[in-house]
Amino acid sequence: MHDHRRLGRELELFDTDPLMGAGLPYWLPDGAVVRHTLEEYVRDAERRAGYRHVYSPVLGKRELYEISGHWDHYRDDMYPPMRLGAEEVVLRPSLCPHHALVYRSRSRSYRELPLRVAELGAMYRAERSGVLGGLTRVRAIHLNDAHIFCTLEQAADEARGALEMIARAYRDLGIRAARYRLSLPGAGGKYVDDPELWRRAGALLREVLAGAGLDHEEAAGEAAFYGPKIDVQVVDAAGREATLSTVQLDFHQPARFDLHYTGADGAKHRPVMVHRSIIGSVERAVAHLVEEHGGALPAWLAPVQLVVLPVAEAQEECARAVVREACARGLRAEAAGLEHGSLGARIRAARLVPYLAVIGEREADSGLAAVRLRDGRRPGSLPVADLLGRIAARVEARGTMLWE
Repeated sequence: MHDHRRLGRELELFDTDPLMGAGLPYWLPDGAVVRHTLEEYVRDAERRAGYRHVYSPVLGKRELYEISGHWDHYRDDMYPPMRLGAEEVVLRPSLCPHHALVYRSRSRSYRELPLRVAELGAMYRAERSGVLGGLTRVRAIHLNDAHIFCTLEQAADEARGALEMIARAYRDLGIRAARYRLSLPGAGGKYVDDPELWRRAGALLREVLAGAGLDHEEAAGEAAFYGPKIDVQVVDAAGREATLSTVQLDFHQPARFDLHYTGADGAKHRPVMVHRSIIGSVERAVAHLVEEHGGALPAWLAPVQLVVLPVAEAQEECARAVVREACARGLRAEAAGLEHGSLGARIRAARLVPYLAVIGEREADSGLAAVRLRDGRRPGSLPVADLLGRIAARVEARGTMLWE
């Protein structure tokens, strides 16, 4: 069984320190590469899908979260307010109130909708120390979040589009969805008291799931306080289930923030707010990827994609030249020289690296490299330029395939 906490430290992806505090991991250089690559992948996918990216502060006045409903319904999971003069400010527990303010920064027309606003932003949850662990339950979360402001008639298509983006990302990342869950409200005062809101939103999400041909289960007590959601569930190495990605429908916050747009009839209308996250939090996504792949991340996501191994000292300069050429092509490559031990030891040390290029005397004289793949295959010796071209093509194509 793979445990991302053990593997993450062995692979030097992340670590923790008592001086930073529980639930506040920091990213080491290789982990930062994985995180940055994942973030850029999501941003690129969002740009292609018509999203506009914003930045918003990690703090907000308490009044902001009173308007959004977080203060009434989510206060136990928020950090206490900090007094700044006559004001109280709070570390944000969610990005949606900030994006509501982005929407209402000026008047909007129906011609602008859907307006897709995305941010990979930090938010903070006052998690109890007993539930914290590795990257899966943390107190500082970096969420791939987006909010789509649209008409009621557009909401189903936008939710379906978000599900398609999630499915595409899962294929590229090699993630398997265990099941789809329609999360509905439960008993008690945790949820907004508006039965008609819940009925309309729940019916629309059922329509979306049916239209996408996705079997699902319904779960009471798992909704967001403001509306139902489609949760994409994954299972970790220990068999524990968790939500990774989500699509939510919200009629509540547009009303609370008095959001509106001018319709074709010249009158004001209320937009619908679709919340969606393609990979969830970066922390949980990386934890799941490390466990799903046993540390052998897809080649496009791996912190080191190619290791070049000279057989003898005479080939070390040739190996370094190959690394320079690989880096010039945008690949993440390193040389593992004789100072790291025997050839066999160096190959074992690089067992999770997607591609190995061994250069002996014959290869150095002929401009070749003997190729080894992480899965044990040996495609043979190739001209260095051909090898790097093949690797670059596979990285650009993403997905989990190593070789064609």
